[in-house]
Amino acid sequence: MSISVNFAEAQLASMALAQVGNPQRQEGLRTSKNLCQFQDDEAELLTRCFLKPFKSLDMHQLEHPEDVSENPLYQAASDIFDKPSNLVEYSAEIAKHLYASSNHPNIKSGDLCVAHLINVFVDGEANEAISIIKSESKVPFLQITASGEDLQLTTQQGIYPDKIDKGCLIVNTRRDEGYAVYLFDKSGDAQFWRCEFVSASPVQDKDYLTRRYSEMCVAFANDTDGLEEGMKEERVDVARKAVSYMAEADTFDMQDFNQVALAKPKVAEDFQTFKESYEAEKIGTPLQESFEVSKKEAKKAERKINSRLQLDTGVDLKFSTGFQKTADQFMEKGFDEDKQMKYVKIYYHTEG
Repeated sequence: MSISVNFAEAQLASMALAQVGNPQRQEGLRTSKNLCQFQDDEAELLTRCFLKPFKSLDMHQLEHPEDVSENPLYQAASDIFDKPSNLVEYSAEIAKHLYASSNHPNIKSGDLCVAHLINVFVDGEANEAISIIKSESKVPFLQITASGEDLQLTTQQGIYPDKIDKGCLIVNTRRDEGYAVYLFDKSGDAQFWRCEFVSASPVQDKDYLTRRYSEMCVAFANDTDGLEEGMKEERVDVARKAVSYMAEADTFDMQDFNQVALAKPKVAEDFQTFKESYEAEKIGTPLQESFEVSKKEAKKAERKINSRLQLDTGVDLKFSTGFQKTADQFMEKGFDEDKQMKYVKIYYHTEG
């Protein structure tokens, strides 16, 4: 079941810090002994820093092979929500868990911030959240300061808010199901951050599944390296049929999808192979193969796939939503017998 999370009135309540190295390189772990102090004007900037990366992300939930309560991040988050005054102690446990999860030579050391936030609204009700962000690179910046009667230019290294590398936001709702969790990782290394440190899986509700299948169909259409021209066109046609299938159907069923949208056994076989690879590389878990279709997400996908027409002659046409609705009046497709080529004809009044 989807939830609505609003950050507009969120406020930073408290924050703890850590420096997490890589044990493989004999780098250490340091955690703050006291809460980080900040001014009111700094709190507003920090709040945006802790929440900005999590907008428009898929919702996940914490998991564990035996019971979600055994998940280290679930334990720490629950402790913080139950007793936020002990943030320093519980954030140190989070830092230790991250340090233990960083036991691979390719994982970078970095600065860790654990923030407790209030007034995060969930379905219209005020709630709280924990933002865990890791910055693995320092950004140089210049600062001009007064030195006696003169000015002096100094160079310092710091964390740039828009360059945060990894993040995990845990919202205090759906506790029994592993909380509502949002993740990002600029490196794309889902195995370390999502699987080993956080240990979370996407919530496969109808919005998520409809969106993911639509994206996968488009990716399948674009995966044409090594294919002959006719097969490339076939894949684009498959993607359009697949998205139309979801826009028209009330429920998605993989067997029915194979027959209606994929039609040919060879295409269905190729799609299944692509699907398994896509799930492993992009999602990290298999997608359900039967679900209620989200009409909202299906319509978005249909508009998106119909908004572009790429031709083998190098022409790339992009259509606005308004044009798509009236395309039958202004666009004509056909086949020229003399040239033995397809054509697209577009009518218009004036150039914009």
